[in-house]
Amino acid sequence: MSDSQPSVLVVGSVAVDWVITPRAEREESIGGAATFFSMSASYLSNVRLVGVVGDDFPKQGIEDLGARGVDLDGLEVNPEGKTFRWKGKYHENMNSRDTLDTQLGVFEAFDPKLPEHYRNTEYLFLANIVPALQLKVLEQMQTRPKLVGLDSMNLWIDIARDDLVKVISKVDVLTINEEEAMQLTGEHNLVKAAKAIRGMGPHSLVIKRGEYGALLFHDEEIFSAPALPLEDVVDPTGAGDSFAGGFMGYLARGVEPTGENLRTAMIYGSVLASYNVEGFSYDTMKNLSIEKIQSRFDRFSRLTDFSKAALD
Repeated sequence: MSDSQPSVLVVGSVAVDWVITPRAEREESIGGAATFFSMSASYLSNVRLVGVVGDDFPKQGIEDLGARGVDLDGLEVNPEGKTFRWKGKYHENMNSRDTLDTQLGVFEAFDPKLPEHYRNTEYLFLANIVPALQLKVLEQMQTRPKLVGLDSMNLWIDIARDDLVKVISKVDVLTINEEEAMQLTGEHNLVKAAKAIRGMGPHSLVIKRGEYGALLFHDEEIFSAPALPLEDVVDPTGAGDSFAGGFMGYLARGVEPTGENLRTAMIYGSVLASYNVEGFSYDTMKNLSIEKIQSRFDRFSRLTDFSKAALD
């Protein structure tokens, strides 16, 4: 990416996963929300990463991120502890999983500090971390970014709702799944839930629906981005973060967040997520090309392409 092009800053987890699927298993799989986001977004924009790892984090992970041009000045290596580790087992249909073990390690005391040259970054994505820390990141920005995106999870809705609602009021785009949207609002209808969430502050809302794609709520419009039907899903870990990376990465190219551009960003997010799930970790994302991404973008476009017709 050109140095003159705007950057997107992501703050979130960098982890080592132990992933078990019905057909395969990988014990040392590099993961974390900020990792998947960065690998995805790096094809569309410059990326700056803030996170923390321990002395056990695989050097290959740092090398791979560096090879994609990700600015790692904000990645803290804490030699006093171990990297955040997660172990999960996917069910046969790969749509749900069980968490078998979680070891927070150095991530438990994560206190994000932005390097000075990060503080004027024009695009910011607050990945899924404690809402109080997301607020702290916003406070460190010297100028308000052009666009702020936010991800969260059901745990924070349960135990840190006040802080979560506060940070939601300060962002432009919220990305959560449909279960979280209903939990946050108490609504069992997604359209009503979306209206309630946008009333909290964000001008746009993306509701992720796994294998069913994602919904965008912007202005008075609803856009449905499909998920690409794939013959073989290897590892769904990080699909949502890869989607967010493609989504924010496209917007960070300097386009205005109009309805049309947000819809395009949704498809680029879906493209990167579809590549992500075809291998463990970010295996299938680290050696992509713009040509491959554009080809799959065109394939996505054909999924919902139809001619307008009127009945006589």
